[in-house]
Amino acid sequence: MPTSAFPRPVGWRRLRPGDRAVVVAPSGPLVPAYLDKGLAVLSSWGLEVEVAPHARDRHPTFDYLGGADADRAGDLTRAWCDPGVAAIFCARGGYGALRILDLLDWDAITAASPKVFTGSSDVTALHQVIGSRLGIPTVFGAMVGTASFVDDPAAQENLRRLLFEPDAGLVLSGPLAQPMVPGRARGRTVGGNLSLVVSGRGVPDVAPPPPGSIVLLEDVTEEPYRIDHFVTHLLRAGYFEGVAGIALGSWVECGDLETVRAVLADRLGGLGVPVIWELGFGHCPAQLAVPLGAEVELVADPGSGVAQLNLTEALG
Repeated sequence: MPTSAFPRPVGWRRLRPGDRAVVVAPSGPLVPAYLDKGLAVLSSWGLEVEVAPHARDRHPTFDYLGGADADRAGDLTRAWCDPGVAAIFCARGGYGALRILDLLDWDAITAASPKVFTGSSDVTALHQVIGSRLGIPTVFGAMVGTASFVDDPAAQENLRRLLFEPDAGLVLSGPLAQPMVPGRARGRTVGGNLSLVVSGRGVPDVAPPPPGSIVLLEDVTEEPYRIDHFVTHLLRAGYFEGVAGIALGSWVECGDLETVRAVLADRLGGLGVPVIWELGFGHCPAQLAVPLGAEVELVADPGSGVAQLNLTEALG
């Protein structure tokens, strides 16, 4: 059963040169050239990088998936349960993580030592269950088998910094970040990709945000009416009850951004909590890597123009 609140992380530690890392593909099929370039970047950080056995597979029937569901789940379970592995990197999103959730060996994963786990977009499905079941922080950032990682040195550095130097006081903010609703709040982060957060409502292994949470939300290629639909559903489902603040990320190819902003201000502005617009995580250039399940301070100050998250405890 999911926990009602995140316990303090135990055993998760920052990465250092010489650590073993495994790249898995829990969602869509990979572009080999991007994967090879991403592996080279990870190696340049001093990591000993391995590719999971089925990461380069393609589903025999559905071309929008990587390997077979059981193989993708098996790769992730084996990597997590290997005591010599320090980190698991998801290579790309797309679609498919939802299909493997019930195929993972959660008893074995829970019993294993915690791992650094990174990925974004569709990988939100995994972040939610890992957060609920294990109560450890995970990292929502650029994925190593995508152009948004291999062709974006700033996104690479943002991910490297959070994995290797996740010190208290680390400031997370992008050039477009603005206060939407003023205020300050402190709590543990939850959320990720909006459409996947919605998919997690009503299932038994995803807990609602613990009271006092800081919710992070972003999406890509969703029209404003769809974003309205998703957020309205979350409101009606009680998802935002008791949250302390909200940080919104990027909304790439979601139509007119002023309309998107107006929709989100309309839907979230009356909650009585501070809200940041366009913090800088998601599918945007130079995307931030942001922790989920970590304690942060949210600052939205119109007077100074400051809109940022401050990491209030070291990770690892």
